[in-house]
Amino acid sequence: MTTLLWVFIIASFVVAFAGLIYPVIPSVLFLFIGYMIYGFGFSFEPLTWTFWVWQSVFLVFLFGVDYVVTRATVDKRGGSERAKWGATIGLIAGPFIFPLVGVLIFPFIFAFLAELTLGKTTREAWSIGVGTVLAFLGSTLLKVIGMTMMIILFFIYV
Repeated sequence: MTTLLWVFIIASFVVAFAGLIYPVIPSVLFLFIGYMIYGFGFSFEPLTWTFWVWQSVFLVFLFGVDYVVTRATVDKRGGSERAKWGATIGLIAGPFIFPLVGVLIFPFIFAFLAELTLGKTTREAWSIGVGTVLAFLGSTLLKVIGMTMMIILFFIYV
């Protein structure tokens, strides 16, 4: 039974990281599912209040990082609100249209097209489209670091 519980815990962590490629998967939720499996399957005793405080800090960080990085990058490149929405829609739809690469291509395409419809030059729209991809890659890297820290913290406590 112990092995099976650990398989489920590790599987929930793997699914959490898959959420970085498929944004419709709630990554952080699957990390917390792993913690709950441990707590109900073994014991919540090692998961003290300080553990939950740290996890909450990382949770806020992970939710904020996408918003802040994307907005800051698109704003810096002169992107419009329409480009931000286009990138977000592309980020959600892309992985379903073309798994793996769609998450990079479609935010770029949608932001690029959104800026063209507002009368921006091709060069300006291109720069904003590239900015959305860079923002996604940067926020993904920060989320990988944050989620890895959450898992390391979990193993330190257990």
